[in-house]
Amino acid sequence: MERQTLHDGWQLSVAAGPASDSVPDSVRDARVPAAVPGSTHLDLLAAGLIPDPFLDRNEESVTWMHRADWRYELTFETRAPAGNERVDLVFEGLDTVATVELNGIPVGAAANMHRTHRFDVRPLLRNGANELTVVFSSALTHAQQVEQELGWRDHAYPHPFNMIRKMACSFGWDWGPDLQTAGIWRPVRLERWRTARLASVRPLVTIDPDGTGRVEVHADVERGEPGTRRLWLVAEVDGRTARVPFSGDKAVATAFVPDARLWWPAGHGEQPRYDLAVSLESDGEKIDATEHRIGFRTITVDTEPDEVGTPFTFVVNGKRIFAKGANWIPDDHFLTRVTRDRLAGRIDQAVEANFTMLRVWGGGIYETEDFYDVCDERGILVWQDFPFACGAYPEEEPLWSEVEAEARENVARLTGHPSLALWNGNNENLWGFADWGWPEQLGGKTWGLRYYTELLPAIVAELDPTRHYSPGSPYSPGERHPNDADHGTRHDWEVWNRVGYQHYRDHVPRFCSEFGFQGPPTWATLSRWVHDEPLTPASAGFLTHQKADDGNGKLERGLAAHLPVPADFADWHWATQLNQARAVSFGIEHYRSWWPRTAGALVWQLNDCWPATSWAAVDSDGRRKPLWYALRHAFAPRSLTVQPRDGRSVLFLVNDHDDQWSGDVRVERQSFAGAVLDSAAVPFSVAARSVVGVELPDALLTPSAPAAEVLVATTDEARVVHLFREDLDLAYDPAPLTAQVVAVEGGYRVDVRATSFARDVAVLADRVAPDAVVEEMLVPMLAGESRSFFVRTETPLADPAVLAGPLVLRSANGLCAPVVRS
Repeated sequence: MERQTLHDGWQLSVAAGPASDSVPDSVRDARVPAAVPGSTHLDLLAAGLIPDPFLDRNEESVTWMHRADWRYELTFETRAPAGNERVDLVFEGLDTVATVELNGIPVGAAANMHRTHRFDVRPLLRNGANELTVVFSSALTHAQQVEQELGWRDHAYPHPFNMIRKMACSFGWDWGPDLQTAGIWRPVRLERWRTARLASVRPLVTIDPDGTGRVEVHADVERGEPGTRRLWLVAEVDGRTARVPFSGDKAVATAFVPDARLWWPAGHGEQPRYDLAVSLESDGEKIDATEHRIGFRTITVDTEPDEVGTPFTFVVNGKRIFAKGANWIPDDHFLTRVTRDRLAGRIDQAVEANFTMLRVWGGGIYETEDFYDVCDERGILVWQDFPFACGAYPEEEPLWSEVEAEARENVARLTGHPSLALWNGNNENLWGFADWGWPEQLGGKTWGLRYYTELLPAIVAELDPTRHYSPGSPYSPGERHPNDADHGTRHDWEVWNRVGYQHYRDHVPRFCSEFGFQGPPTWATLSRWVHDEPLTPASAGFLTHQKADDGNGKLERGLAAHLPVPADFADWHWATQLNQARAVSFGIEHYRSWWPRTAGALVWQLNDCWPATSWAAVDSDGRRKPLWYALRHAFAPRSLTVQPRDGRSVLFLVNDHDDQWSGDVRVERQSFAGAVLDSAAVPFSVAARSVVGVELPDALLTPSAPAAEVLVATTDEARVVHLFREDLDLAYDPAPLTAQVVAVEGGYRVDVRATSFARDVAVLADRVAPDAVVEEMLVPMLAGESRSFFVRTETPLADPAVLAGPLVLRSANGLCAPVVRS
């Protein structure tokens, strides 16, 4: 096998056609260098022909690109094939509707960005210079044409993303821009070979009952030469080799590793991996090869009915785990800007927030090898959606065959990753059919059900029987409503859309795979990308970056039940960020208190694809919003939470360690001024990976002045502060903090002292140093307590005291009036 990468020297121009009339003159007549892998937006941006689409309202200025057609051209040097040599032109990703020509002759077409396209170009290659052309037609125009042919079907947003196999959120979402990409978005190369090539390699990795690691390497070959030359499949792992002949075009080589070290999710153990070398041999010669990094583990999902309903509990190496994590969207709307280093940084943030799982959401893509590889390294389990989301998808050709091709390719591609835990058929489409009026709208037309219940489960069963398949999220088995809290997986969007976050407690789901609340990005990110004068929640640029339906209205209604809605924008920004953090952590603490009945909480969402007011915990510039700190607290391995049970407040101790947790919890009822009004030492013992509720004495739960008292429970590893009223009704000291700032190696230390109870103390250091990262945030401080906040930054501050200024050192107290409301 000989591979020649074709990435350098591409040129981009507008393709002739009716849509070219709407293209600006400066672009219509241009021919610019094209990055491959890349996209048209990025090439035009690099050439200075369009403004940055993320900046201010520039998204609106490039809507003409929705209809444009594009031409990529490359002249490359190579040689003509010799003898019976096979030469394939391989595109790992074409986005999306493309025709390919080599030396003026058509070689093939594509209409699916989620799969590889391979073209036999033997008759067309010549010695010396060769001309390669790829023309991309408008994906929107194509999707609308398919919709006309197959009939309209409902979809969540204006464009018919359900009519084309393209990243759905490329057409806009309630957190993302409508910037419809086009381009050669994954590698392209020539492959030369003769006898045969490895067409597919699927390592299925499990553990035998005696602890022996088993690797079954399933391989398919494509033969080039006619004849009967014998082919061999060779698999080598940990110094052991399995060698088997091919029968026809298939072979399975099984290698065993005695006493294999187990791969575990983060927080449950280590992540040892083994090198697996797979080669194709003929007459003793290696003619093709692949390399993999595998991990030995078993992953199942317990869905056996119990006394409550149907659980949905991940079981890794025989251990039941509570899945702590979030949903993952593409980390940049322009996918080719997402590097391995960027993925590593984002997934490190997930690990630091005590995650064990990320769900790759169905409106995005099958992620890159780098993504899964980093998850393998860090111990982050991956729940993988197939790319279907929030729409009724036709099952007719040509879509059916495209779906089958992409699913077969990607299931086979990803089997070797130990982090991959689940295949899921779709996002919210079963729910859509049940609740969004689809049966009446469809009038009998197909809507995707056979994908989720026939095609995709059959492909997973055939190609990856080591993993669980779920038809959708949410999904409840049988004839039940798909979002039934007692069965399977649930999404909770009543909170945010219609009711306050205290209503998370209305349900005890078996597994909540989506729930969340919005908040704006960090100040440094917002001020970098939006330059409205003045900047307000209603200013034009800010609203361009708020895509949710009635987003600001929901933000403010969700805030008003807990905190004042400030008139000042800086206060509004802090208040809505804080309320986002509180809302989501409220839900997580409720869910964790119900383990093992509730077995997972995946927040919507970890990351952002552009600078937006959204549900993300980490914004598009990689900065941690207050929500990220709240997630780290709420998902802590050992934590305390006060929850209602049978009309009474109960202290729950959550132990997500393999060791028993025992001791005394000291519980105090304090005044905001620091006077201890009542106290008790309550013994506790929590088994490994368990939750225990502890009844507290009535005196601790019965404040004499509910507006000015706080309940504090403390162990050697955790603390919880519980208030008896909403912030609106608390007699806070509005200025409870004093602080000093000291320069230290790597940044600054902000030493803070509380003169009265201060809730959710934060140092919003990015307001004065855009590169600043604060080690901790949202810390409750009791009267008389001191706490140091370390700010890591390379920005020298002329006056470090700004880190203790009123816009940087914040708490909930400063948002509230100092008097109790009647």
